[in-house]
Amino acid sequence: MTHKIFFISSLFVLAIFTQKIHAVDYSVTNTAANTPGGARFDRDIGAEYSKQTLAVAATFIWNTFQQNSPADRKDVQKVSMFVDDMDGVAYASNNEIHVSARYIQGYSGDVKTEITGVLYHESTHVWQWNGNGGTPGGLIEGIADYVRLKAGLGPSHWVKPGQGDRWDQGYDVTARFLDYCDSLSNGFVAQLNKKMRNDYSNQFFVDLLGKTVDQLWTDYKAKFPA
Repeated sequence: MTHKIFFISSLFVLAIFTQKIHAVDYSVTNTAANTPGGARFDRDIGAEYSKQTLAVAATFIWNTFQQNSPADRKDVQKVSMFVDDMDGVAYASNNEIHVSARYIQGYSGDVKTEITGVLYHESTHVWQWNGNGGTPGGLIEGIADYVRLKAGLGPSHWVKPGQGDRWDQGYDVTARFLDYCDSLSNGFVAQLNKKMRNDYSNQFFVDLLGKTVDQLWTDYKAKFPA
């Protein structure tokens, strides 16, 4: 756990430069401050830490996607985070990230590290390309969890490599599969995201790795028998 905290903390300085250079404004609003979960957010996580995390996560995502210039990325001027009294865990929509105060209240482990991971996942949704809505939802969620995985923020309850029923099952299952694909060709996920800027096709896997996604899934399952 110590190396994760060091990794995150060491990037906080970069967050300041990220905000100034790329002119992205980050804001955090706790709309559930009068609830137990909202109070726990203020006590154990905090708006300032969350704001810094959003900036650090953006830099990490851009690096993961090999988006070295603003022209490679979405033109997002502001990312807003809200802690709301709602069910579920979190969601991202229209450059807004909404996190559940109820989830924060009920989480029994290290809630600060957990929400850090959640913010990396949801921030990926803000910045990733989605094929103009044509990318399968499972792949969208898998890429977001892939980013969380590469940041060292994947929780212990995630599936192990090789587990899962379909390559596009989503979340941790697809994240593990994408990690395998990236091991075949370093930068695969970055190139896949780049291809999804305007549309989506399973042919992208063939273009990048020379095999269909179904064959890659078969190879993956063979390499990591569950």
